[in-house]
Amino acid sequence: MTISDPVEPVPRFRRYASEVRAAMLVEAGLAVLAEGGITAFTVDKICQRAKTSRGLIAHHFGGKDGLLVAVYHAAYAPLLADLSADLSLDEVLERLFSPRHFTRESLNIWLSLWGQVAVNAGLQAAHRANYAAFRSAVATAIRRDGNSALDAEALAAALIALADGLWLELCFAPDLMSADRARQTCRMLLEPLVTNRRNL
Repeated sequence: MTISDPVEPVPRFRRYASEVRAAMLVEAGLAVLAEGGITAFTVDKICQRAKTSRGLIAHHFGGKDGLLVAVYHAAYAPLLADLSADLSLDEVLERLFSPRHFTRESLNIWLSLWGQVAVNAGLQAAHRANYAAFRSAVATAIRRDGNSALDAEALAAALIALADGLWLELCFAPDLMSADRARQTCRMLLEPLVTNRRNL
């Protein structure tokens, strides 16, 4: 550019497709939960993070509660995607305790969301749907590798509860719990019950 060339003005706002704006608000919601917990989940902070106007939350989600439901679905999505393939039990354990899910930021997000499930009807419905998909994926692996007499759904619920507890312990006290130790603890529970030991 030469000194005589006109300088193009920098636009103050960028235009995005509606679905992109909605996704930006969800990502901003996840980010503020990861950084500050549920007290940081305010319209002002989310919009500042997403660089959008306040009215877009109501436009896309009906309000802050609706956005929180969308954030809950988004928080679950990576885990459900990781478990979507036809996996062995050992592969399930590897993915449950992978670094992708075991982070301090994830802990902040999940504690924030779980604390709201009891008082938010929309989150209760979102939890039921996502937890059912989670339990089904784990139960499928149990049916593949486990004794046919097992109640796969009940064992899947027990394994998820154990994994949640170990995950919290790893986040709270990483000097006392590691991902490898958490996997081994789950294997100790499952090993007497599975028929295909090579998959554990």
